[in-house]
Amino acid sequence: MHKQMDTRYPQQRISVFDIFKVGVGPSSSHTMGPWRAAERFVRTLVLERAIESVRRITVDLYGSLAKTGIGHGTDVAVVLGLSGEDPETVPHSVVDEVRRTVRGIEHLALAGGLSIGFEYVRDIRFHHDESLDYHPNGLRFSAALSHGRTIQETYYSIGGGFVVQEDEIPRPEASVTLPYPIDNAADILRWTRAHDPELRISELVRENERTWDPEDRIDARLMRVFEVMRECVFNGLSTERALPGGLGVARRARGLAASLLPLPWPPAAQAFFEAVANSNSAPARPDAAGFERVLRWISAFALAVNEENADFGRVVTAPTNGAAGVVPAVLLYYRYFVSGASDEGVVRFLLTAGEIGSVFKKGATISAAQGGCQAEIGVSSAMAAAGLTEVLGGNPEQVLMAAEIAMEHHLGLTCDPVGGLVQVPCIERNTMGAVKAITGATLALAGDPSSARVSLDDVIEAMWNTALDMNTKYKETSEGGLAARIPINVIEC
Repeated sequence: MHKQMDTRYPQQRISVFDIFKVGVGPSSSHTMGPWRAAERFVRTLVLERAIESVRRITVDLYGSLAKTGIGHGTDVAVVLGLSGEDPETVPHSVVDEVRRTVRGIEHLALAGGLSIGFEYVRDIRFHHDESLDYHPNGLRFSAALSHGRTIQETYYSIGGGFVVQEDEIPRPEASVTLPYPIDNAADILRWTRAHDPELRISELVRENERTWDPEDRIDARLMRVFEVMRECVFNGLSTERALPGGLGVARRARGLAASLLPLPWPPAAQAFFEAVANSNSAPARPDAAGFERVLRWISAFALAVNEENADFGRVVTAPTNGAAGVVPAVLLYYRYFVSGASDEGVVRFLLTAGEIGSVFKKGATISAAQGGCQAEIGVSSAMAAAGLTEVLGGNPEQVLMAAEIAMEHHLGLTCDPVGGLVQVPCIERNTMGAVKAITGATLALAGDPSSARVSLDDVIEAMWNTALDMNTKYKETSEGGLAARIPINVIEC
């Protein structure tokens, strides 16, 4: 079994906008990360004034990127990244076109306009039986220049769209000084308790975020994250086409939503969700009467996001693409089904959830290729549970307790995508993560954190140790679990 290095960096200083990133599906580590790596490699060529001398570029994919790269669109991502397309803004039609034609492309227009010859079989190489030492998601770009020189860079896609270059390992300590540096959950409690009256977690995180952005920009950016999440859900609920990839998976979100709110629907996302809210008697707490109907809406929201994600749609990593439906489903539940909800509450929810995701990234991993699905659905469920508890009035101890409960019941969850696609069982797992998040918030708000025997930091450490012990075939390789039981030859990326 391939030895896994310790890739944790507790002293990283991570913004909530590093956790919540707008991009394209289906995978933050297999699509978004390689895409960003390709962009970085082109920037290296520009900085070295070599871009005009490039005659050929080859891309070598290792480990999990090789084994499930086609199903996750890694090949499509590197082509788009080398071509200068940005995942935050690229039109869906452009992504669709490259997906359809990538194997037949004869020329590649590098960012900046230079066109070079390109052959898919020759220039994108999948090393299925080889992994690089640092992380299962490794890729290497090589540019052959006209005068015989070669420029080569190696990158690792470490989960959630984060990318590190080989010479950045180990990463340096904090590049910024925060008023409240946070390495773990204990730090969160220490800083909140240092104030009288006690700071809320969202207030603590906001103070740190002001190191990077002014107050009004923080709110505006977080509301933009919310709007992209909401638009993604609306698009997923409004689309009927089957998912690509060869599994024949049909979308279910639209049918489920139509059974709750008869068609036709308002044509815009905001009006649609207002109609959804008006069609329900909004409960004030997660355990209120009428939860069954709301549960169906939450499931529809989560399904919608991950059906969009599987179809190369625009999503927000939360903290990854494969787990991108959990936080939006719970956040929309709060915004449109909880009495007294507001946009200000949306901001506090995201600040809190983002910090919990950051703590997991520092203390363990948010990469399924490294930690199994506990690192994606488990973390997203913990994030959503914490955010919901915060906006429902929970104190810091209860917020962290909610995150601990949610993750505790995802420990050991394997990643075994059938056919290397984030469809089965990945899409449904987002509905389960959302429900567990709400349950975690319910239990924490009704509980006494002082009597808890397990802390969030305990769970994070247990998750990391579980990741180290987990067999590699259960870490996004499609070699174990359901994927091994239902072998599929992926014929379409």
